[in-house]
Amino acid sequence: MSDEALVLRDEIDELVRALPRRIDADPERVDVGLARLVLTLIEFLRQVLEHQAVRRLDAGGLSEEEQERLGLAFLRLRDRMAELRTTLGVTEQDLNLDLGPLGKLL
Repeated sequence: MSDEALVLRDEIDELVRALPRRIDADPERVDVGLARLVLTLIEFLRQVLEHQAVRRLDAGGLSEEEQERLGLAFLRLRDRMAELRTTLGVTEQDLNLDLGPLGKLL
């Protein structure tokens, strides 16, 4: 197993230990909680993908057309996320999950 894989495994193990064993789900707000979780995952993945795109851009690995397409895709995703947050009454801060000893997710 590579060093990166070992580090990732250790980080995942640490996350699992930080998460509660039981989830306190309010039946009246479970839909908002689920939507918040989905939006959090999408935002996390967006940030990871955007970071990778910037690294490729800095390394000169993208053509101008690819740069334009990626930029447009990230702008559209950001706008759509803002719409969904507004519709669901979720703020950007709501998406920044507290992972206990690991700190904030975003």
